[in-house]
Amino acid sequence: MSSGLYRSTNADPDGRGPVSAGHGPDPDGATQISVSPGGQPLVEATAPPVEPPAATPGLPDDADQPEGSSAATNSAVMALGSLVSRGTGFLRTLVLAAALGGALVGNAYTTAQIFPGMVYEFLLGGILTSVLVPVLVRRRKSDPDRGQAYAQRLLTLAVLALGVATLVAMAAAPLLTILYSSDETSAEFRNLVTLLSYLMLPMIFFTGLSALVSAILNTRGHFAAPMWAPILNNLVVIATLGTYIAIFGARIVGPDEMTAGRIVLLGGGTLLGVMVQAAGLLPALRKVGFRWRWRFDFRALGLAELGRLGAWMFCYVAVSQLGLVVVINLLNRAGDDDEAGPLIYNNVFLLLMMAHGIIAVSVITALMPRMSSAAADGRFADVAADLSRGTRTVTAVLAPIAVCYAVLATPLSTALFRYGAFSTEAAEATSVVLVAAAVALVPFAVSQLFTFAFYALPDTRTPALINIPVVLLRVLVQVGLFVMLSVQFAAAGLMVGNAVSYLAAAVLSAWLLRRRVGRIGFGAIMVTFGKVALAAAGAALVGWLVVSVLPGGDSPGQVTAFVQLLVGGAAIAAAYLGLSVALRIREVNDLLMMVRRRLGR
Repeated sequence: MSSGLYRSTNADPDGRGPVSAGHGPDPDGATQISVSPGGQPLVEATAPPVEPPAATPGLPDDADQPEGSSAATNSAVMALGSLVSRGTGFLRTLVLAAALGGALVGNAYTTAQIFPGMVYEFLLGGILTSVLVPVLVRRRKSDPDRGQAYAQRLLTLAVLALGVATLVAMAAAPLLTILYSSDETSAEFRNLVTLLSYLMLPMIFFTGLSALVSAILNTRGHFAAPMWAPILNNLVVIATLGTYIAIFGARIVGPDEMTAGRIVLLGGGTLLGVMVQAAGLLPALRKVGFRWRWRFDFRALGLAELGRLGAWMFCYVAVSQLGLVVVINLLNRAGDDDEAGPLIYNNVFLLLMMAHGIIAVSVITALMPRMSSAAADGRFADVAADLSRGTRTVTAVLAPIAVCYAVLATPLSTALFRYGAFSTEAAEATSVVLVAAAVALVPFAVSQLFTFAFYALPDTRTPALINIPVVLLRVLVQVGLFVMLSVQFAAAGLMVGNAVSYLAAAVLSAWLLRRRVGRIGFGAIMVTFGKVALAAAGAALVGWLVVSVLPGGDSPGQVTAFVQLLVGGAAIAAAYLGLSVALRIREVNDLLMMVRRRLGR
C-alpha cells in the first residue's frame, strides 16, 4: 500500500528504487523479502530487522526462529547489514543527483528504473513476501528433506518465468514509456526513457533471482548475505556514476544531448549492479546446505494453493500499480515545468525509506517468521502481542526522525543533495517535499507492519481488498491536490496523498486484525501515541528555536546547512529523549537502558 516509485530493500536506494507499490530489497538495500531492481525506494520497502531486546526494545526474544537462531541475533545482523547497505545506497543516490541533476535527464533515468520494479512486482514481488516465504517456512518444518526439493522446484519455475517476463517487457518498452508520460512530454524525453529501459529491464530477472535466493536463505536462518549483497550493487552503480562524472562532467544536459555512450554507461552500469548483487548471494546457498538442481515437476509445488493465495496478492499489486501510474504521470507533468519531478520525489522517498528500513523494516523482518510460526500453531495472542509491541516501538523510534525531516528540511536538502548538477532550486524543491514526507513516515511504517501481519496468518485476500479503497483514496487526494496546488507544490501534494492513504490503511487494517487475532493492546498503543506526540511537539519547538538563531537563515549555504543540521539535529534528539524520559515512554527508556548496558560492557 505504498506509493513510492518502486520497491526497495536497502536504501532503498537505498537501493531500491523508485515509486512502486511494493516492497522488497533494493540495490541499496532491500527488503529483502521484496527486492527492487533499481535500488532506490520510491514507495515501500521491506528490510532487515533490528535486535528485539536491544535495537528494538519491547520485542521479545524468540526461540522458534529458523535453524534455532534467535530473533535478537538475526535482528542485530540484519540491522547492521541494512545500515551499511542503506548508507552506500544513500551515497549512490547523492552521486546520481550530482551527476544528472533534478531536471529532465534525471527524471528520465528515474522513470526508466520504475519499469523493472513494476514488472517484478507484478510477477513475483508481492507474492514472494506474502505467499512464498510463509510456504517455505512451513515446508522447512514439515517436509522430510526440510523443504530442499520444494525450494528447488520453486527456483526452477521462477527462473523460467522471470526470463520470459524480461523478454516480453523489453519488447513492450515503448508502451511502458507512453504509460508513464504525458501528451506534452517531448519526443526526446520519451526516446531517452525507452533507450534506458532496454538496458535496465533485464534487471527484472536478476532482481527476482536475488529476492528468491534471499527468501530461501532467510528461511534457513541465514540473514547476513541478503543484507550485505546489495552493497555490491551500490558500489557498482556508484562507480558507474563516478565514471560518468569523470568523463562527461557534472552538469545539467537536455535529453537531446544524451549520446549513445552516456546512455550505455548509465543503463548498463545500473544493470551490472543488480547482476553482481544476485551473484553475491549464490555462495551463501551452499553454505546453508542448499544444492541447486533443476526440477520441472511443478505440480508438487501445490500450484493450486499458491495460485489461490497469489491471486489476491496480484490484485493487491495491480491496484497499487494503477496508483503508481497516476503518480509518475503527475510527477513527469510537474517535471516538464522544471519543478520537482520523479528524481526529486524519489530522493525524498529515499530518506523516508531509509528511516523506515532501518527501524520499521528491521522489526517487520524479524517478526515475520515469528508471526508466521505463531499463526501456524494457532497462537494468535502471540501475534497480537508482537503487533502491539512492534507498533509502539516503531512509533516511538521514528517520531524524532520525522521531526528532523520537518524542522530541518531545508538544511537537510542543501547539505545532502546540493552538489554538481543538482541546483539550489532543486534543493529548495526537495525541502518542500520532505516536509510532507515527515507526516507520512509513522503512518507508513505502522500500515506496513499490519499488512505483513496478514501475510503471516497467511492471508493475502484481506490486504488486497483493503488496498482497493486505500489506493482509490490516495489517487483522489493526489489528483485533487495536484489540481488545487501550484506546480511548485505538486510533488509535496502527492506525498500528502500518500500520508492520508497510509493512515487510512493502518486504521482499517487494525480493525480487521482485531477480529482475527484478538485485542492488540489498542489502549496501550494510544497511550504511547499520545506521549510520543507530546515529546515530538516539544522537540520540534526546541529544534525550530535553535535553527532560527543559527547562521544561514532560510537559505543556508553548504557549510551553514551542515551546521544547522548537526546542531539542530542534536537539539531535537536531546529534547525528545529528555521529554521521553519525563513522560516515561517505555520503548525509549528500554532503548536507553540497552545503550547503557552496551556502553558498560
